[in-house]
Amino acid sequence: MRSAARVIYLDWNATTPPHPEVLAAMQAAAEVAWANPASVHGPGRRARAFIEQAREAVARLTGFDARDVTLTSGGTEANNLALWHAFGGEASGAGAAGAPAWGRLQGALVVSRIEHPSVTRAAEALAGRGVEVAWVDPEPSGRVAPEALAAALDRAAAVAPVRLVSLQAVNHETGVVQPVAEAAALAHARGARLHVDAVQAVGRLPPEAWAGADLVSVAAHKIRGPKGIGALAARPGIRLRPVLLGGAQERGLRPGTQDPIAAAGFAVAARRALDAPARYAALAPLRDRLEAELLDAGRAAGGAPIRNGAGARAPHVANLSWPGWRGDELCAALDLEGVAVSSGSACSAGTAEPSPVLTAMLGPERAASAVRFSIGEETTEVDLAEAVRRVARVLSRLRPLPAGT
Repeated sequence: MRSAARVIYLDWNATTPPHPEVLAAMQAAAEVAWANPASVHGPGRRARAFIEQAREAVARLTGFDARDVTLTSGGTEANNLALWHAFGGEASGAGAAGAPAWGRLQGALVVSRIEHPSVTRAAEALAGRGVEVAWVDPEPSGRVAPEALAAALDRAAAVAPVRLVSLQAVNHETGVVQPVAEAAALAHARGARLHVDAVQAVGRLPPEAWAGADLVSVAAHKIRGPKGIGALAARPGIRLRPVLLGGAQERGLRPGTQDPIAAAGFAVAARRALDAPARYAALAPLRDRLEAELLDAGRAAGGAPIRNGAGARAPHVANLSWPGWRGDELCAALDLEGVAVSSGSACSAGTAEPSPVLTAMLGPERAASAVRFSIGEETTEVDLAEAVRRVARVLSRLRPLPAGT
């Protein structure tokens, strides 16, 4: 009986393994930071210190002021807070930032169709409340062209004042780097703000990737920190409004008891992420070799695999379509072989629909046959060589369907 294969983890875009220093920091914090960080007594102040250390570390990582960093439960909450803040109506006096006056909303939002679901679904919800949403289609390369953004801004402005543009720094499925600086110039010239989902960019690319942004979303678990904590950083003077109502934590913007243990891990991860872009840049040759060998393996198995995403990409992501195969079936078969990959955003796993990102880029057929491989700091050449062998074995077992069937 064949023993279980060693697992090769190639899904670093879904989440990253927590770094040992992060785990050690959380263990140490758990012994002293058990009190409520909102309490004014000594134990509470000790717990509060970990919250503020995380805030300072995120501020340094993103280039914002610590006073303007709001800790959240992760990137999804940060993205929602960023989008809803622009359309929350006038403050009514509840909480430090005022309660949101949800109802019929006014104004316009410009957003691309390849954003993370936490952005696209928030945009759809805003549209249902009266916000004019101008959607921007990507180029087949996966890039959102500045010209398309400019046209969307003009379309939206003809209906209502544009309050916000939302554009991710790095696409979560293809790794394609988006033109954030150009988007910032376009938005600011029209009096709008720019929100950048930098969840897949911080710790992987230098800060230029989100240069010019007014609001930046971050998630700890993408930079080898814990799950369940993230942040939204904002430029000074931006008045955020809460999505949730409750206590005065995080200046009333994110009510609920904060987790100092997760914050301790976030602080360490954010500090490590300052020089992580150099480590990720060194992965580009490994990614390119993996991509080339996967394409060769697919051709040898009788298929015609295609690379998804062109131009500037983050150095650790390869997304390939395998016409004749289904991406989700390939992922399941590779899992049985001990190779962990994905066929789309982890947040959409388990759905029968193909990736909205790749559908917008290339159509549903290419999307349905796509598989994403994302590597990280601990991935080795030996890992990738073995992964290619296992992919070839799966492809030889699952022969592609003839075209048109």
